[in-house]
Amino acid sequence: MDMTPEFLMLAFTLILALVQIGAAGMARTAELGGKWNAGPRDGETPPPGKLAGRLMRAQANLFETLPIFAAAVIMAHIAGKDGQLTFVGAHLYFFGRLIYLPLYAFGVPYIRSLVWLIATGGLVTVLVALFL
Repeated sequence: MDMTPEFLMLAFTLILALVQIGAAGMARTAELGGKWNAGPRDGETPPPGKLAGRLMRAQANLFETLPIFAAAVIMAHIAGKDGQLTFVGAHLYFFGRLIYLPLYAFGVPYIRSLVWLIATGGLVTVLVALFL
């Protein structure tokens, strides 16, 4: 299988997912300490603070669409539907998700939602390409 631009965007998105897991975990550990992180976490855990909560929600938001994006990119390649639509859609999705993370972390309203729409539009664009 060739490393198409769409697969490259998928690979970068997977790296972004790992970055988000690490960022949310580090923020939570900074709040609760290394002892909590190393422990069994059996008891009640206090709610996350602002930054950790935002990073955790941004991570969850990515994980809602990542399986769809991955499946769409793989399906497009297997079906021979790689082209301008999948190229543009994959780039919009990745760069939208990349920009979304700091906007969410810093609590930027409206622009964050616009960037989310752009990323989701990229995902929809890849899906549309499957049917053309």
